[in-house]
Amino acid sequence: MTTNAGAPVWNNDNSLTVGSPILLEDYHLVEKLANFDRERIPERVVHARGISAKGFFEVTHDISQLTCADFLRAPGVQTPVIVRFSTVIHERGSPETIRDPRGFAVKFYTREGNFDLVGNNFPVFFIRDGMKFPDLIHAFKPNPKSNVQEYWRVMDFFSHHPESLHTFTFLFDDIGVPQDYRHMEGSGVHAYTLINKAGKVHYVKFHWKPTCGVKCLLEEEAIKVGGANHSHATQDLHDSIAAGNYPEWKLFIQIMDPDHEDRYDFDPLDTTKTWPEDILPLQPVGRLVLNKNIDNFFAESEMLAFNPALVVPGIYYSDDKMLQGRLFAYGDTHRHRLGPNYLQLPVNAPKCAHHNNHHDGYMNFMHRDEEINYFPSRYDPTRHAERPPIPPVVISGRREKCSIEKQNDFKQPGERYRSWAPDRQERFIRRLVDSLADPRLTHEIRAIWVSWWSQADKSLGQKLASRLNVRPTM
Repeated sequence: MTTNAGAPVWNNDNSLTVGSPILLEDYHLVEKLANFDRERIPERVVHARGISAKGFFEVTHDISQLTCADFLRAPGVQTPVIVRFSTVIHERGSPETIRDPRGFAVKFYTREGNFDLVGNNFPVFFIRDGMKFPDLIHAFKPNPKSNVQEYWRVMDFFSHHPESLHTFTFLFDDIGVPQDYRHMEGSGVHAYTLINKAGKVHYVKFHWKPTCGVKCLLEEEAIKVGGANHSHATQDLHDSIAAGNYPEWKLFIQIMDPDHEDRYDFDPLDTTKTWPEDILPLQPVGRLVLNKNIDNFFAESEMLAFNPALVVPGIYYSDDKMLQGRLFAYGDTHRHRLGPNYLQLPVNAPKCAHHNNHHDGYMNFMHRDEEINYFPSRYDPTRHAERPPIPPVVISGRREKCSIEKQNDFKQPGERYRSWAPDRQERFIRRLVDSLADPRLTHEIRAIWVSWWSQADKSLGQKLASRLNVRPTM
């Protein structure tokens, strides 16, 4: 045992004293306490409760005609990954049985840098513009006065945003509480773009499907499981990998030609919408296998940082307004939580060679002995990399703050509701009624919700109106 400076520690049990008083010169004691006092870092504002595992992604189907991404170049190519599963709203020590979206984030350590596919277990999101994200999270978070999560706040906020209905058909559905992380789907949620060597662009959506199937917990099961072990999903993932029962997901993509964007009755870049699979079928790409548990929770889960802005040549962003907001927000929160050099941490650092002139700052531990830290220089051979293909679309227009045109907020929620068996519909209605029956909610707010669900499905609206004793304000 040594100090942080490497000096041997000959007694780690007792403080240095003269008689009873402890001496300030006991350097090891001061260092030990000082490190302990600072061993917690700021908790994530969202996705605080999570766990990671490591493994690989293997290409199983050739999509090189769609993208020049090196890690997707041919079947059989494997790329190391680390994956973090999480809940969204509640704190780091919260139960894993809470009804909440789940995070499904994959970091690919490719030969061309890191690609972070940061998604959820739902294929849609509550809002379509990042401007509303802080308000959304504030509504879901505990009441700032009582520190209790109260659903009247949630229903009040979303009574202004009918775009949220589609995501509520997932949150209040049976899949709102996954059985564990192994039996959970994942989605990139956003539309990205794939670009091939010729510069041809396609919109793409990413979908993870577990090979062991999707399983969820109903209310009584969730209470029983959560009451016995509030870390049940973390333990299940760890124990499964330790036993050699490696979780596996298949990666599928949906592809859309940008020239066909206007063919639909919704905006394909709207995160509150899914792409119809009968028109844009799922195409297999590869498989994700998690075969190694992390060695240290703090180093490989707490300090693990994802950023949707991290893409590789052959994959690019789209004009999805939520995605565009996330491109800034994620890196910004990591620089606050972990520091400006968070990408130097081993779990976040790329595995390929990398070099730039970003220097110094808090916790910069990269050893550098070169004299040239500017570009260009005739004393340094550093040069520009080969230009990757990016979407060639020319953008023009005037500055304005506006919503998308084709909102169509009620069609897809209604279709999803009607696709369920009657018992599943009944459980969904019960959860909606429980949320809308909160005594803090006004008759006006309840009437708005009933009106919206009536527009999604007339019979659903009638059932809600009857149980809540309100009439829709249509």
